[in-house]
Amino acid sequence: MSGNASVDWGSLIIAVVAGDEREQEIARLAAGTGAQVRAFGFPFPEDSVPGLLECDDAAHALRGASYALFPIPGIGADGSLYALGEPRIVPDEALLSGLAEGAHIILGRADDRLRAAAQASGVHLHEYEGDAELMLQRAPAVVEGALQRAIENTEVTIHSATVAVVGQGNIGSALTRTLILLGARVYAAARNPVQRAAAYVAGATPLPLEELGALAPSLDMLFSTVPAPIVPRGLLERLPGGCLVMDLAAPPGGVDLAAAEELGLTAVWARGLGRRAPITVGRSQWAGIRKRIEEIERNRA
Repeated sequence: MSGNASVDWGSLIIAVVAGDEREQEIARLAAGTGAQVRAFGFPFPEDSVPGLLECDDAAHALRGASYALFPIPGIGADGSLYALGEPRIVPDEALLSGLAEGAHIILGRADDRLRAAAQASGVHLHEYEGDAELMLQRAPAVVEGALQRAIENTEVTIHSATVAVVGQGNIGSALTRTLILLGARVYAAARNPVQRAAAYVAGATPLPLEELGALAPSLDMLFSTVPAPIVPRGLLERLPGGCLVMDLAAPPGGVDLAAAEELGLTAVWARGLGRRAPITVGRSQWAGIRKRIEEIERNRA
């Protein structure tokens, strides 16, 4: 296929495996291209979708597929893909071996086990958790979901609450701006001085991460958006009883939630918040996925 040729979607087999209602929309849009789409591990559409096949298991869905689409919320500590309900879907070498030769997996973020399995199986991985454009497009849904969970799990209003947002990337900065608009007293904790400056311009009080411990006793809510251990037990011990601690990050997360529960804090792992608006988020994710597939296909020799 030459560099300027269009994609022959009808020749592609795409497997959409694991996830939630967002994958339902992604599978629907993928089938709309004319590709053969196989689905497993998420709620299957109730209405008939031409070109979309519901499979009995993940192996059937992946067999012979040239592309596998895995969910953006990532892989759990047990190595399984994010999915609603059972069974657990572990993308090990045995499962990936059923893909077509030289197949591609597109997902939010892989872990070391998936990277090793892909390498052993000759499968190419494409991670888009760091795609700023896609993250910004889904940020409103994630922020709305975080607010919903916060309201459900607190006995104080967001208005006038003292809140810390740890991490000022795409999601953290969007959450910070929204909390400010709702009247919260927001502290934006980040290592990056440019991110702290941007939070200051938005109306938050910037805070280096090493100063978060001194602020902790005065907090009503703490939101962490960093997908790496950054809120340990020592910091949690300084929070007042009943403080809401919400981890918005994909695995491995940034908060010691087990310690938070032991300490009597209100601990919430708000994983997969894009599910709040599956059609909006599914469409934006598919736009990014489609762009990657088109690029791969056009670059084939």
